[in-house]
Amino acid sequence: MSALPGVLEIETRRGSAAAADAPPDLVVEIPHGATATADFTALAAQLTSPLPAGLVDFFHVNTDIGAPELALALAERLVAEAPTRVVTVLRCRIPRTFIDCNRRMDASPEDFKAGKVTPGLMPWITTPEDRALLRGLYERYVSAVDAVLAPAMPRAALLLLHSYAPREVGVEVDADIVQSLRAAYAPEVEPTWPLRPEVDLIGRDLAGVDWTPRGVSAALRAGLAEAGLTLADGATYPLHPSTLAHGHVMRWPGRALCVEVRRDLLADPFDPFAAMHIGPAKLARLVGPFATALKAMLPP
Repeated sequence: MSALPGVLEIETRRGSAAAADAPPDLVVEIPHGATATADFTALAAQLTSPLPAGLVDFFHVNTDIGAPELALALAERLVAEAPTRVVTVLRCRIPRTFIDCNRRMDASPEDFKAGKVTPGLMPWITTPEDRALLRGLYERYVSAVDAVLAPAMPRAALLLLHSYAPREVGVEVDADIVQSLRAAYAPEVEPTWPLRPEVDLIGRDLAGVDWTPRGVSAALRAGLAEAGLTLADGATYPLHPSTLAHGHVMRWPGRALCVEVRRDLLADPFDPFAAMHIGPAKLARLVGPFATALKAMLPP
């Protein structure tokens, strides 16, 4: 499977002893991997809908900054430790500012609210041409990911990797999103919002059933504790049917793991309205615990 410019970036790391045609032992999907400002501006230039002024601010707040760098660092660590290993990283380059490639497009607004997630197609996308363009990109991404996963699973493990803002900021996703975010992140207001867990496993469904692969939670919790970090268990979001992550976990129970990492653990420094530098030392602090925990999922 080759990359699709502007849609999907594929990077594979092979250990020094891995066969050239060896399938991946781990696939890391980053459905919110469009983190460069250029990802936003390139697609915004193709749209005809009147976008809210300053929408790039929402892009920076809402994209999973640091997740691609963590995924690649993790891949390199795993293949260095086990030279026969192969890790493939799938990075979406379609900004969720316009359409979210981790959403079911047939889900209702009530579904998204129940899942505590933003919509699939954003409300400022108003023209039929834009809807058709974005749905086409979405379908290409989803089909391409399926083409990678179908032959790899369930032998391989699947990590669905996300990052989220440090605080749970309660604003409506509407045409006033930029003004609302600026007000929410005012210096005197931002500290009043609830602080999110440093790392959260998104593995419990609406009934409270835990779909986290066996052994991973305990290993990750122990590894993070050694690094001075904590692990939550579904404190932020449920594993909700309005997300494509839910479908992956249900399709391959015990083989798929969904995780959120707080962005201030990755960005150096954290700035909600800018493209952020990802600190190598911060990555190193997380990579070890994740690599150790994921070994419980990897094929022998």
